[in-house]
Amino acid sequence: MDDVEALIAGARARLTAAGAPREALGRWRSRRFVGIPLAPNVVPEGAAWHLGVLLIGPEDVFATGEIVRARPEVRRGFAAESQRRRADVAAAASRGGFADGQVVHLGWEGLDLAAVGRGEASGPLRQGTDGPEVRWSARGGWRPLAAYLDERIALLLDPPSGAT
Repeated sequence: MDDVEALIAGARARLTAAGAPREALGRWRSRRFVGIPLAPNVVPEGAAWHLGVLLIGPEDVFATGEIVRARPEVRRGFAAESQRRRADVAAAASRGGFADGQVVHLGWEGLDLAAVGRGEASGPLRQGTDGPEVRWSARGGWRPLAAYLDERIALLLDPPSGAT
């Protein structure tokens, strides 16, 4: 039976040794000018390796939330309100200082690895009968965390052609 903290530490070591790219973490910040509310922006909050439903930072592990690419605000017509909202979030990231096209993670949730080790669930992680498991999608099943990390690290280090 593998320990969840040891699996994550091993993944961090492999990603660091390989020089794997990290993606930006952002958080919402409201703004005011002379008491007048301005459009909120998204500001940098660190970086982490994106491994599917997990974001592995230098010290913490998070569940993935919303993912956008920063881009400047432009006037457009939208067929759906969800498109308008995503464009607003991307513009907020651009206003917050992220480069155009930079991937930004929002709404990520910190995971408690010690709780998983005690047999409790934390976000997409839980302790299964044969060791730590991860739920790779909201409707997906549980799979061993060790195999999931191996697969996701391999995809990050050597993505399929056309994936970037």
